[in-house]
Order: sequence, then C-alpha cells, then structure tokens
Amino acid sequence: MPDMTNTLSLTRIGVPAEVKADERRIALTPDGAGELVARGASVVIQTGAGLGAGFNDDEYRAAGATIGSVDEAWAADLVLKVKEPKEDEFAQLRADLTLFTYLHLAAYPAVAQALMEAGTTAFAYETVTDADGGLPLLAPMSTIAGALAAQMGVHHLSAHLGGAGILAGGAPGVPPARAVVIGAGNVGWTAARNLLGLGAEVVVIDRDLSRLAWVDQHATGRCTTVAATRPAIARAVANADLVIGAVLVAGDRAPVVVDEDMVRSMRPASVIVDVAVDQGGCIATTSETTHREPTRVVHGVVHYAVGNMPGAVPRTSTLALTNATLPRIVELASKGAQAADSPLLLGGLNVQGGSIVNPTVAAAL
Repeated sequence: MPDMTNTLSLTRIGVPAEVKADERRIALTPDGAGELVARGASVVIQTGAGLGAGFNDDEYRAAGATIGSVDEAWAADLVLKVKEPKEDEFAQLRADLTLFTYLHLAAYPAVAQALMEAGTTAFAYETVTDADGGLPLLAPMSTIAGALAAQMGVHHLSAHLGGAGILAGGAPGVPPARAVVIGAGNVGWTAARNLLGLGAEVVVIDRDLSRLAWVDQHATGRCTTVAATRPAIARAVANADLVIGAVLVAGDRAPVVVDEDMVRSMRPASVIVDVAVDQGGCIATTSETTHREPTRVVHGVVHYAVGNMPGAVPRTSTLALTNATLPRIVELASKGAQAADSPLLLGGLNVQGGSIVNPTVAAAL
C-alpha cells in the first residue's frame, strides 16, 4: 500500500463515462471517490457515468465528488478510464494530462498515435507489474473474463444460438462437451475451473510445465493437461466442441496459436471464444465483436470475440477493478509521472513526451 497520507500533486481527478460499445463499467466506485476526496483530491464524475454499473450520481455526491459534464471530467489533471480512448475522445487528449486506463496499444495503434501526438502521459493497467512479475491490475479482469469465457462458450453451444446443441455436462449415457483451453494463466485456469464445475471434459494446454503441474494438482473433474506444441494443439482443436483462447504476452500482441487450417478442421457449429482479442487475438480467424452482436461464423464455427468481456457484468467488474487500482491511483496522484519508478506502478508507463516508453509495447508497434 502507498502512504495514504501523501499530498496529492495531481489534485483534480476526472472520471468520464465510457463510450466503447456496450461498456457499462466505470473506473471508480463511490467508495473509491470518497477515499480520494479524503486525501485532498477534487473528483469530477461525468453525469450518469456510473449508472451502468449500478452507481448513481447521488452516491458520488455523498462521497464528496462533483458531478459534471464530459468536458469537465476530461479537464482534470488525472483522468481515470476503463477502456482505451475512442476516436471521438482523441480531441480531449493534451500534453498536461495523465491518463490511467486499459490501453492495449499493441492492438490499437491509432490510440498510441493519438496519445503521442497529444503529448499525453499514459499509464496502462495491463502492463503494471508486481515484484513477482505478475499483472495485478489485469488479474481481476482476467479472472472475470475467464469465468465469462466458460459461461458464454457453453451458452453459445445452444442450438438456437447457432451452436451444436451440446450440454456441457452431458447426460447419463451421453458424453459431456469437450472443451480445450489454450493458456493456463488467470483467464485459462478460471475458464477451465468453471467448465469442470459444469461437468465438461477439459483439456488445458500451456508451454509452462510447472503451471500445468499446478493445474493437475488443483483441478477436479474431467481435466487433462497437455504441453503446448503445434501438433498437440491441432489434435485437441479438431476434437473440441469449445475452444477458449487465453494466451497473453503483457503489452505485446497475442501470438496466434490456432491457425486457419485448425479452425477448418473443427466440427460444424462448434464454438471458439478468443479472450485475447484485446491484444489482437490468438485465433487466426477472430475479429473483435461487441456485446450487442457477440458472434460471427467462420468456416462453420461460431466465434465469440467481444473486446470488453467483463463489461457484461459491470457492477462486479467495477468493484473488482477499483479494489485493485485505488492504491495505484493514490500513488499516481501523489507522484505524477515520477510514479513510474514506484513498485506499485512499475511497467505501467506506456506513453510520455510524445514517445512510446514501454519497451514491449514499442516493439509490438
């Protein structure tokens, strides 16, 4: 935890409403706003920004925040968001602004260009690392995305949604659905655990043998672990009813681990969920979809690739996100750009002074 008695150097903090399609999360809860106000900050929440997550303007007012317009929220020293700025927000970017949000610049080069041209200082939730090399601000959303990947994948196996009409757990005398989860990190493990809970037969694939050993020790149900090679992935995918792509390289584009020929080998009306679509996707045939139109069919396979999956459960996601980000927000508000050297924000600085300063992101772009 940072020293919560620190004097805040970025005293004006703004939280605009999210504008990405069907994005109902907000970057700060009323409790989070109250914590910042208690530390001397002036917090401006855009009118109605929290409604999608179940937080009304009066709750923010009661916490000491001000309710204002979109321009007033963006006029702050430090702007907190959930998703990357969209094109109609680019005009709000400026040189004396610090932005803290999920950026995923490797997948959104136009956003990187806009930040550089504006001279904005931008910290990305997804590249903040901890002492063990973990991703503490990505972890809560990864856990939620993994649970949703299982939920949405099984849901779209329903025949009325274009799926093969398979029940995850099968029935007496009838085999369960066969699911393949590629990647055994937070997303993959959570997806696998939820699928196993539904009675599915699950294959977890990863190149990290120690992680596969951990999965073996903790999984209960019909679970098999497989070391990642191209032939092994191809065999597993060809026999799957559901494939979940959960491969991540922090700050970089996701590697493509399922190519187009593998997708062609899948049975008609099987389902793919590509959780890595925020980082460009790890399935060759995926392209980003929305909550309103979540699927498209390629080679007879249903593809679910919503770019902001946790936005489907905005209240849970907002609470989990603020729990993780609040100590870092206080640190950032206290130290400004110098917070880049803080253990709490290490690796988070992506753009400064018109340049990409995170080496992994720079290489990806």
